[in-house]
Amino acid sequence: MEADDLTLVQWLSPAFPVGGFAYSHGLEQVIGDGAVHDAPSLEAWLTSILRDGAGLSDAVLLCAAMERDGVDAEARALAVSRERWTETAEQGAAFARTLSGMGHHADPAALPVAVGMAARSLSLPPQRVAARYLLAFAANLIHAAVRLVPLGQTDGQRVLAALQPTILGVAGQAARMMPDDITSAVPAADLAAMRHETRDVRLFKT
Repeated sequence: MEADDLTLVQWLSPAFPVGGFAYSHGLEQVIGDGAVHDAPSLEAWLTSILRDGAGLSDAVLLCAAMERDGVDAEARALAVSRERWTETAEQGAAFARTLSGMGHHADPAALPVAVGMAARSLSLPPQRVAARYLLAFAANLIHAAVRLVPLGQTDGQRVLAALQPTILGVAGQAARMMPDDITSAVPAADLAAMRHETRDVRLFKT
């Protein structure tokens, strides 16, 4: 199990070439609007995303993909905007390409689905895989905020540490759910993602 855990850490590392640095999940728009402007507001925004938005949705899809095929169609249906689908599809395709280049069979899919399908080969419970995935998801968005707010790197790490209980709780919840149970309640974040598509100047793809 230790080797499998290290494998998962490698897959979800910022060094794994999925291009996560190019996506902000609408955070660029939110920061531009002034809704996220410091560490506390970033923590609040990420907590909502994890508990009631794409964090929970992705974790449920990942856990389901560890158990069965056909989950990618559900992931596509749950994308609330063109940019959201682009974000997850492009990263999922890059994840699959890299695994294939390493000699592992992998099919392109939405990122959480691609990770879930690949994780079938690991002797790890879905809850642990989902928690690692959510930590990497949050860390990537915090890195974007460090660049955009701007936010100090130490403040960013404080926010990530503060999110750990939320991440563990969401991962445990996701392991008990099915895709049909997914709901979302982050309209401000969804609208920001849609508005980002029309920005004249942007640093991030989403």
